[in-house]
Amino acid sequence: MHSKGTLLLNRTEISSLLTPDEYIQAVEGAFQAHGNARSLSTGLLHIDSHGGEFHIKSSGLALDRTYVGVKCNGAFWQNRERGLPYVHGGILLFDGENGIPLAFMDSVEITIQRTAAATAVAAKYLARPDSRVVTICGTGTQGRAQLRFLKRVLPIERVYAFGRGEESVGRYAAEMAAELMVEVTPISNLAEVARQSDVIVTCTPSREPLLGAADVSPGTFVAAVGSDNPYKQELQLELVASSTLVADILEQCARVGELHHALEAGIMDTKDAYGELGEIVAGKKPGRTSESEIIVFDSTGTALQDVAAAAIAYERAVTAGRGSVFDLQA
Repeated sequence: MHSKGTLLLNRTEISSLLTPDEYIQAVEGAFQAHGNARSLSTGLLHIDSHGGEFHIKSSGLALDRTYVGVKCNGAFWQNRERGLPYVHGGILLFDGENGIPLAFMDSVEITIQRTAAATAVAAKYLARPDSRVVTICGTGTQGRAQLRFLKRVLPIERVYAFGRGEESVGRYAAEMAAELMVEVTPISNLAEVARQSDVIVTCTPSREPLLGAADVSPGTFVAAVGSDNPYKQELQLELVASSTLVADILEQCARVGELHHALEAGIMDTKDAYGELGEIVAGKKPGRTSESEIIVFDSTGTALQDVAAAAIAYERAVTAGRGSVFDLQA
């Protein structure tokens, strides 16, 4: 299946093509394929620019057909003062069997949803099934997506929200409580509520640790989502080193994730990581092995997730006649 030419899809079109549950299924399938050696090599390139940065990620999946994707996201903090979105980006999707560029599509929508979907997949395998209390660190767009997706896989009853700015955190609490019909409480003392939590998600741009080993109770599942370049860090080294660490992609986490900081400090080796999420989803390794185990999911965001979602979006857009077609070779 492919359109004649390269299909162009904008963010509005992308947002109508996959539901949250379908993102979860796609991401779970991508990690399973990776665990079963049905993925192509993954690539990561980080480029510092003037006042911002670019992330370029690539990979491929051998599904019913082989897809290869390359995503480039540019992030510039000062864009908010310019009245522009913080992140811009696109995904170029190829036919992995003949090299045809099948589609070029907005990457922002897919990145938001697939990131939260990865946490949901990890929680399904690594959190205690009866996890009811969640702390979300970071109350922006990703903090909202994280809670929405977690609510689909865990019986969440109570949420603590921690972030920058009393007004924005309060707004997050009110809006998410109304949307998801759960108790959401804005908090200012992270350590205190973290110890009461079954699940903790950190999804901030912090460059200084927010969470330490003393803040986390036995049996907690921690999803560290924000550390996607070498400078960001959300967890103290002692927490990373003393927990069962599961990487999305081990090599990538060693370069830019929470594991990266532990390696640089010399308190861990890559062999100290428990493994990759794909190995667990594929049944090659068990997930949680005890009620008291503290598990950290080092989620740096992989192109596997992008390709899986982009492939479904492309196929559905072609079937539905969505988007516009551009002939690159005309």
